[in-house]
Amino acid sequence: MWRDTYRDLAPPEAAGALDVDRREARWAAILADPAQIALVVEVDGTLAGFGLAGPPGDAAFGDRGEVKYLYVGRDFARRGLGRRLLAAMAAALGARGYAGFGLGVVVGNDPAIAFYEAQGGRRIGAYTDPGPLWRSHNLLYAWDDLTALAAQG
Repeated sequence: MWRDTYRDLAPPEAAGALDVDRREARWAAILADPAQIALVVEVDGTLAGFGLAGPPGDAAFGDRGEVKYLYVGRDFARRGLGRRLLAAMAAALGARGYAGFGLGVVVGNDPAIAFYEAQGGRRIGAYTDPGPLWRSHNLLYAWDDLTALAAQG
């Protein structure tokens, strides 16, 4: 899913460095961290999408939680799965005491930008994600009413 999304946005060396071994090690560390919220969506036994949220990883998010990943496979697009994942992450972050959350969208990822704006995301700034594989320029979106967003799921 990552490769589909960033095929034309990430430098080729960043995509090439994300081999299975590296991804498995990274996800093992993420899933072992109780501060992280990982959600998956299956359709007929097939992974259709996933999301990851938790404490903010950059000062740009302030005291909001952060949605770090939200992906829906191309074959499952436009079925409401992304909206439901976003709402479920809002509910989970709200249960952990966050009043709001933010996320970064790589500049040029126009489908994601349109999706987040349609879900009520408010653009509040920009920041540069330092990597580890590439310094991406991101637009920062925020939601400050997690209860309302969670209810949309």
